[in-house]
Amino acid sequence: MANRTDPLAKSIRGTNPQNLVEKILRSKIYQNTYWKEQCFGLTAETLVDKAMELDHLGGTFGGNRKPSPFICLVMKMLQIQPEKDIVVEFIKNEDYKYVRVLGAFYLRLTGTDIDIYRYLEPLYNDYRKLRRKLADGQYALTHVDEYIDELLTTDYSCDIALPRIKKRWILEQNKQLEPRRSALEDDFEEEEEKDEDEQLATGLDDEHEKDYYRGGNPARERDRDRRRDSHRHRDRDYDRDRDYDRDRDYDRERGRRDRDRDRDRDKDRHRLRDDKDYGRERDRERDRERDRRDRGRRRSYSRSRSRSRDRKDREDDRRKRHARSSASPARDEPKKKKEKKEKKEKKDDGTDHPDPEIAEANRLRASLGLKPLKL
Repeated sequence: MANRTDPLAKSIRGTNPQNLVEKILRSKIYQNTYWKEQCFGLTAETLVDKAMELDHLGGTFGGNRKPSPFICLVMKMLQIQPEKDIVVEFIKNEDYKYVRVLGAFYLRLTGTDIDIYRYLEPLYNDYRKLRRKLADGQYALTHVDEYIDELLTTDYSCDIALPRIKKRWILEQNKQLEPRRSALEDDFEEEEEKDEDEQLATGLDDEHEKDYYRGGNPARERDRDRRRDSHRHRDRDYDRDRDYDRDRDYDRERGRRDRDRDRDRDKDRHRLRDDKDYGRERDRERDRERDRRDRGRRRSYSRSRSRSRDRKDREDDRRKRHARSSASPARDEPKKKKEKKEKKEKKDDGTDHPDPEIAEANRLRASLGLKPLKL
């Protein structure tokens, strides 16, 4: 709730006023002790007292980039959005220089181009010293007119990006601003008047003085021509500076367009290169996938072929074994018949008689071709 923008505040440049400060700096300000203790509950009236206590200006400082009280008060002004009259009174305050600088910085962030030039250019005549806190925590000496020139000519101040404003000569061409009149011109005119008075006070005779006042004096004519030439040269220098600023802005804009064109060309080139690399990588991945699929197909084919070969070998072994087992009884049958026949013959010879003597006699008789003894 303490960090929310005032509901009655108007949007600045199409956005929330607090969004003019970058998010990182904004979060650091919200976490700062000065913001929580000193800026809580401030209004447009009570903020003046805190601004009068300022003794330096700056953005962030230190290793952890701690925000300064000056930038915290700028953030508070963006949050409560004081009226334009209050900001103008801040700028016109001649007693407290930091109050004036605070109002000028806020107007540079939120004001229009015409108001910025109208209210900030008179501060070029303020030459008072200011203390500025640098990023390393050290203090540096500057002046009010130098800081106002920084606000009007640069795009970054106190770690905040300043909104872009139009050049003064563009506003003069559109007749929205009158040509700037320097405060030194009055001094120049006073000096010229003093010179004329001194010439009048010299010991000139009456006739010479009459000629001088009538305008026939060559010295007076030379002085008038010199003053006219000085004014003409001053106007010519101003026109030259304005033309130089216009040419510099045109060159800067053309250089920016060239850089953008080169950047876009580089992006297209890199995009085409990335597309080629992506296509090449995709083709390589497709070939790798095809090789992997073919390798798997060959492996499965060889596995199935070896499996069928093993199955065929097993079938052949089973068939041979069955043929061997079926052919062995037919081969052994004559042997058995022969053995049975021999046993019969042995039994008919009587050689297997239990009585050894009879068996011996039967063998002898069989050798002689006689019949065995039958007992």
